[in-house]
Amino acid sequence: MVERYSRDKMTKLWSKEAKFDAWLKVEKAVVRGWNNLGLISDKDCENICKNAKFNIEEMEEIEKITKHDLIAFTTSIANSLGEESRWFHYGITSSDTIDTAVALQIRDSLLLIIDDITLLLDKLNKKAFRYKDTLMVGRSHGIHGEPITFGLVVAIWYDEIRVHLESMKRTLNIVSIGKISGAMGNMAHSPMELEEFVCRDLGLDCALVSNQIIQRDRYARLFADIALLASSCEKIAVAIRHFQRTEVYECEEFFSKGQKGSSAMPHKRNPVLSENITGLCRILRSYVIPAMENVALWHERDISHSSVERFILPDAFITLDFMLNRLSDLVENLVVYEKNMMKNLQLTGGLVFSQRILLELPKKGINREDAYRIVQRNAMKVWNDLQEGKSAINSKGESLYLQYLLQDDELLGYLSKDDIRECFDYNYFIKNVDNIFKRVFKGEF
Repeated sequence: MVERYSRDKMTKLWSKEAKFDAWLKVEKAVVRGWNNLGLISDKDCENICKNAKFNIEEMEEIEKITKHDLIAFTTSIANSLGEESRWFHYGITSSDTIDTAVALQIRDSLLLIIDDITLLLDKLNKKAFRYKDTLMVGRSHGIHGEPITFGLVVAIWYDEIRVHLESMKRTLNIVSIGKISGAMGNMAHSPMELEEFVCRDLGLDCALVSNQIIQRDRYARLFADIALLASSCEKIAVAIRHFQRTEVYECEEFFSKGQKGSSAMPHKRNPVLSENITGLCRILRSYVIPAMENVALWHERDISHSSVERFILPDAFITLDFMLNRLSDLVENLVVYEKNMMKNLQLTGGLVFSQRILLELPKKGINREDAYRIVQRNAMKVWNDLQEGKSAINSKGESLYLQYLLQDDELLGYLSKDDIRECFDYNYFIKNVDNIFKRVFKGEF
């Protein structure tokens, strides 16, 4: 069962305490590694792993002097130990500790994000099946095209998010990488066996080769995945905002009892959640550029990437976690107005059936250019009537377009009136919906 809200967990993963806890986990794994290789005695290893503690207030005071956070950390740890402190941070460099620790934080954060995406997929799945056969108009350029179903719209959202889930799982493996290769990555002061032990102990893979840092193309790939996921989430939010427009009103965000939409206009029910999601997705995409620019560092490393990552890593994960949970709630509670969907589908007086007529005429021997001319000629009459306020459907239930087509002598030379009426069938447009769903929701149909 996926937990509904992980926001508190995500925030804790990027707290000061969590960062230094991750540093300490790496340092203790290094101590155990040296013990396994015979350098550190069992007693010293046990004392360090049992007693090593850091004091954040003390570290902050030390850092005022050293201007180096990792040295402040190791000094604070040393103050909690005895003579065995000489083995703490032995043979490694700051980035061995920091980059491997950040890999732990990224890994644990991505696991929460994967749970969030799984939850969103579950909500989209349920919505798609509920409205699988609910007719609505499809739009291109914002203009009515042909009939579709709302279930198909949601199935597209589902499939797009599913691809992002698969990508995130691949990226999880790419970023779950540690390194204990020393200041220049040459393992001069720490053997390869130490790195392999430490990474295995922490549940990470080893970087096959590194300099002083884990290479930042891995992080850039992560932020590219986050940006792509955010783009698809915004796509859903923007669609819902359009559906909630008064002139459309096919869907609406759930409006709870006591909720207010406007301080000045009491009637307002605004799409505030989807607007909020849209804004958060813009922020998430903005982190791609600095992440990409962090790839090209000087020689074996500089620290221009460090200040960037201290900001974008926690902010991206916390924001993404919040946004995904908000979107899941929005989808789950989305109010769908099926009658309005049908009303809008009929708004253009049957013009949505124009291609059906167009495709029947070549079967009767007429060339496409002449067929298009006949079909469009009658369609333009409907547009003119609608602009003048004429009803889209008459008292007999016949659409304007059908009425004009039934009066077109040239058309009747190729199609009978029954043939024309047969083209005005909504079921024609949704006959393959079940097959599409079987393809999208494999094993779930």
